[in-house]
Amino acid sequence: MRAIVTGGAGFIGSNLALTLEQKGAKVLIIDDFSCGNFENLKSFQGDLIAQDINDVIWEKLGSFDVIFHQAALTDTTVSDQKRMMYNNVEGFRKIAEFSVQKQIKLVYASSAAVYGNEKAPQSESGPLNPLNIYGYSKLIGDQIAEQMAKKSKSIIVGLRYFNVFGTGEAHKRNYASMIYQLAQQMKAGRRPRVFHDGEQSRDHIYVKDVVEANLKAAQAKKSGVVNVGTGKATPFNRLIEIMNDVLGTELAPDYFDNPYLFYQNKTQADISQLKKLTGFEVQYSIEQGVKEYLSSLYQLKNVRKEKVGARLPRS
Repeated sequence: MRAIVTGGAGFIGSNLALTLEQKGAKVLIIDDFSCGNFENLKSFQGDLIAQDINDVIWEKLGSFDVIFHQAALTDTTVSDQKRMMYNNVEGFRKIAEFSVQKQIKLVYASSAAVYGNEKAPQSESGPLNPLNIYGYSKLIGDQIAEQMAKKSKSIIVGLRYFNVFGTGEAHKRNYASMIYQLAQQMKAGRRPRVFHDGEQSRDHIYVKDVVEANLKAAQAKKSGVVNVGTGKATPFNRLIEIMNDVLGTELAPDYFDNPYLFYQNKTQADISQLKKLTGFEVQYSIEQGVKEYLSSLYQLKNVRKEKVGARLPRS
């Protein structure tokens, strides 16, 4: 397989590129390193173009079997609408046009942000109501993909990521997953800070499962946009319990008032269409993912195995 991974120095992109390479694929990464980090690619052996996707001359890249488009401006606090739309919409349009022209399969990263604060579980057939310009940019990308897929014989698969966590996200710092943020606080001996009353919940999915969803999507026989999550929502209070077990701590949550006007109270993916289109099934529970991630992140050797996974997250 010959594959392009845009945003390959980023969190999900680097995990995907390295996995593809391990499986014998020849991988070309395209990343301008505005959001990614070279630390994620120290073991990468393939080719790399250090350029913005809007500046790449796509027609000169030759023949590939699949494009995994992970590059995007993902900071949801960015209010510059022009910048967000140029990066996420026009960049995607160029890639989609290239994939259609060359008949290359395209798998791209969409987002659960397109749902906004709509009632969970969120399904692809339900209402779409993005709360910020990032979510809106992803919604427009989905619409572009749908239109291009209908007008061509190309297969274009969009993956609406829910809350992804795992190795390779540390460079995102304040914009890394809540699991990373809370773990950093707890590892430093501080009480984990969450909005009152800690019962807000998220569909957290381990990055290894997200990589596998991408690989399965590359084998899809038809186009579509599907959710990528576990199908379970875990409250922050439960998440802190799991992390206390893994880290060997007993830190109670530190609740504070939510200062944001827009906030998703609960994310939970309906993953029935994901399985139907790609055959993908989740391998890691929240307990398993957190345990493996934090054990690797902090080089933990004596994880309290008897407690982790003892209680299923509330759905």
